[in-house]
Amino acid sequence: MKISLGFSTCPNDTFMFDALVNKRIDTKGFEFDLHLGDIKELNDLAFASTLDITKLSYHAYAYMLKDYQLLDAGSALGHNCGPLLISKTPMSPDSLGNDLKIAIPGKYTTANLLFSLAYPTLQNKEVMLFHEIEEAVLSGQADLGLIIHENRFTYQDKGLHKVVDLGEYWEGTYNYPIPLGGIVAKRSLGKENIVAISNLISQSVQYAFDNPSESTPYVLQHAQEMEPEVVKQHISLYVNAFSSDLGITGRSAVKKLFEVGEEKGIFTPSPYSIFIA
Repeated sequence: MKISLGFSTCPNDTFMFDALVNKRIDTKGFEFDLHLGDIKELNDLAFASTLDITKLSYHAYAYMLKDYQLLDAGSALGHNCGPLLISKTPMSPDSLGNDLKIAIPGKYTTANLLFSLAYPTLQNKEVMLFHEIEEAVLSGQADLGLIIHENRFTYQDKGLHKVVDLGEYWEGTYNYPIPLGGIVAKRSLGKENIVAISNLISQSVQYAFDNPSESTPYVLQHAQEMEPEVVKQHISLYVNAFSSDLGITGRSAVKKLFEVGEEKGIFTPSPYSIFIA
């Protein structure tokens, strides 16, 4: 069975999916047609219902429960791994004016959702590719930047300053791990196929944990401009036990994110289940 599969070029995703796409594990008759892209692009493709299986932001997923169902494997969810709000000069997190211009990595990213929860009145936003945000802040094109992925490890080297850690905001306010991105499957694939693919991704993640050096060529192939130490930090931060299986805690964190978004009127409740039953 041929399945279209989308995930990002970020080290956490290429690390997790290496064993699956390079057939280091038995794929049980599934063949995967790959599409690698930026998280904004993947969110857009999911809104268009283009891919059978795809990585996407949990924020985006809240709008497409009718078509997609969340897998228990493949998530970026954890502690101390949230997006950061940065500035060119030091700023107090309690004194941000509504006129400030904020560069964000996508309207439907979980980063933007967390920022909207923490600063609901700051609406002067401009969407940019995540790797362009640091330069936008440095050049004055934006007053603040909402950074994700490996930029957590590079912003200080460029003289930029952390204003607030939105992961700390989420964990301190709601006492749950931070749900950033997950892997979803088209409901039309059927429960049997969805469960089988979720299990394969879990096996792929476990293979990567057990044989970390085997994924290195594939990871570095897609992270050519990233220093090896940053690659290691990236994987260590975003790939963990929740990536193999959300479990009760991971599922509860995702459910809480959706409940808070609904309470704040950011998105409306859906009659469709979030998880595989």
